[in-house]
Amino acid sequence: MSTETLPSEQADAGGSVFSSKNVLRVFFEKWPLAVLLALSWIALLVIIVAFAPFIAPYDYLAISLTDRLAPPLFLGGGWAHPLGTDELGRDVLSRLLMSVRISIVIAFLSTLIAATLGVSLGFIAAYFRGKVEQLVLMLIDAQAAMPFMIIALAVLAFFGNSLMLFTILMGFYGWERIARIARGLALSANEQGYATAVRDIGASPWRIYGRHILPNIASTLIVSMTLNFPEVILLESGLSFLGLGVQPPLSSLGNMVGYGRDYIQSAPWIMLAPSVVIVLTTLAISIVGDWLRDLFDPTLS
Repeated sequence: MSTETLPSEQADAGGSVFSSKNVLRVFFEKWPLAVLLALSWIALLVIIVAFAPFIAPYDYLAISLTDRLAPPLFLGGGWAHPLGTDELGRDVLSRLLMSVRISIVIAFLSTLIAATLGVSLGFIAAYFRGKVEQLVLMLIDAQAAMPFMIIALAVLAFFGNSLMLFTILMGFYGWERIARIARGLALSANEQGYATAVRDIGASPWRIYGRHILPNIASTLIVSMTLNFPEVILLESGLSFLGLGVQPPLSSLGNMVGYGRDYIQSAPWIMLAPSVVIVLTTLAISIVGDWLRDLFDPTLS
């Protein structure tokens, strides 16, 4: 029996790649194993974010000096602490679960901030053109030219640190790329029939861009956000590793790596567990981002 796509399937909804048949075909034929594993890992992270306090076997702040530097299960340790304990006897598994929760929430909120800022400025540049567009492009070029890590270090050192300030600061990472994409897609959409039609009947700019253009370019913007998400996780981990990210008593993946560097020879599991989670998370989100790009970009089909 032929597996070729029927013309009716290609043409449904005007050739939309959002067809459920297209989604299932690409999912099971083009990315069968890698995407399933990546989505499974992301689903596990979502469960951890939602239920970490209930899943964690111990209080992640609980100190037990009698259990100090207990080895994990795979190095001969017991089931009481499957991933071992740290230098203060705190359960590594419990701290890992809470660290995943903090790091993922920061990355998610920061990506939303970057997407909101980038899309807004991109649409403003596409609508007003002229001097306004040049000003936005100058801001984009200035942001792209400045090393964000150095800026973040300076801001955190000068203004101090709090979780809200840190999250907002991370939200300024990557917005310039989203702004470029939003501007380009909006300019292209302005030349198409549907945008011209709603403009001719007197629709306001808010309605044109919010109700018509944005839904039609949302797939590409979502892909850009998924590619920005793992970069924010790595950036947060780097700043927390340097001691300028998430502050105690809260814990993040970068914090755990930073605490474990002094025990890398005597107790490597303290640093190994969060490092593995960082690698697997960034890899999984990158795989899903590539899959979404292949799924929603008709030029790659």
